[in-house]
Amino acid sequence: MSVSQLPLERLDKVENYGHSRHTVAYVYRPNQVAQIEEVFALARRAGLSVALRGAGRSYGDAATNSGQVVLDLQRMNRILNWNPATGVIKVEPGVTIAQIWQHVLEDGYWPPVTSGTMFPTIGGALAHNIHGKNNTKAGTLGEHVLEFTALLPNGEQVTCTPTENSELFYALISTAGLLGVFTSVTLKLKKLHTGLVDVHAWAMTHLGEMMRDLDERKHEFDYIVGWVDTLDHNGRGQIHGANYVHDAPNAAETLRLDKQVLPDTFFGLVPKSTLWMFMTPFMNNVGTRLINTAKYVFSATLEQRKIYRQSLVEFNYLLDYVPNWEKSYGRSGLIQYQTFIPLATATDAYLEMLRLAQRRGMPPFLGVTKRHRPDRFLFTHAVDGYSFAMDFKVTNAARLQKLCEEMSDIALEAGGRFYFAKDSTLTPGRARRYLGEETLAKFQALKAQCDPENLLQSDLYRRLLV
Repeated sequence: MSVSQLPLERLDKVENYGHSRHTVAYVYRPNQVAQIEEVFALARRAGLSVALRGAGRSYGDAATNSGQVVLDLQRMNRILNWNPATGVIKVEPGVTIAQIWQHVLEDGYWPPVTSGTMFPTIGGALAHNIHGKNNTKAGTLGEHVLEFTALLPNGEQVTCTPTENSELFYALISTAGLLGVFTSVTLKLKKLHTGLVDVHAWAMTHLGEMMRDLDERKHEFDYIVGWVDTLDHNGRGQIHGANYVHDAPNAAETLRLDKQVLPDTFFGLVPKSTLWMFMTPFMNNVGTRLINTAKYVFSATLEQRKIYRQSLVEFNYLLDYVPNWEKSYGRSGLIQYQTFIPLATATDAYLEMLRLAQRRGMPPFLGVTKRHRPDRFLFTHAVDGYSFAMDFKVTNAARLQKLCEEMSDIALEAGGRFYFAKDSTLTPGRARRYLGEETLAKFQALKAQCDPENLLQSDLYRRLLV
């Protein structure tokens, strides 16, 4: 079989979450393991590679495969087993974080680690080993996996735990879907007493002060995160720390799903589905400066040292408040640039990056910083330090690429790391410096073992790892 013999109806547009990359691929959507094996066989006969894709929430090119085959796993979305006595759940890889919390919350459980949106699939989340606002307390999602099964391109079906097939366990989690396909995942969830958190908010005048507080106060809160005014020279901003509420009136009622749903309207009037259109005129340097200034003044006055109560969904899923918010960045989309830098060097490096972007006239429109801890996974992005995620509107792709390369050099000099779920600007040499020769050698050895025909590829793989 040749490429020309693949059915044209399988050709479909595939893009990243930031709408900054648009590709076409042959898309297959299996609902059982046997169909994954069939797609692998089909791709071999056609001489094509296969990229794995979940909900497509990556900001970069980790789940695109231009002109090749894309295996969309969203239809493998069954919850296979749930035990409310132990908090252990077994799911297929296409199950989303939203499906999990909606299934278990009324039994008093919550995902142990969750991203800023509830819509990624578990397979995709583990392929990149996501972190959350509770990283210093809970680590990454992979640390809460008890077991997974996976289909390798060599035809082998494996079961992995932290102690059984442990090398594969710590490699398949984090390597961006390049070694095998998760077919089931068993997770230990977080036990809760209510569906609420108490949120503490306070303003900071300088990024250095913010990072100091994120470190010094990390043990006070179950979750802690900093918002940065990325158009301010000193990176002023606001910290939100939150703790689970363990005792509240009508505690069982707070665990009901109808108490956790985000509202469909803004102020009860404007449908949120249209709100991104009203945001578009402000997605420029002047508009963002006005919004950031208003937000900071509000946080520094009305919200200073304020404590308020929110549902778990309200606090955790800020990115889901405005459906399709990413479209507000315009037709060329956005990229998210995120680095992870050790404690000792992070503040100086992040201020240097921020001020460089400002001098270049391309400041990010959103900045978020978190405190992190290391983990054992092969392509780990984690450090004993901080992350800083910055959202950039794509107006001049070449200039933005150059800026990101300069910022990456600053990060590397500071001992920094990167996150393939977000990356779209790394170059092969910089990726090699981030991962290190020892890690790359381990990956290549596992690739030869699990995928001797090099079947699993993606645009990111060919950009950075070939």
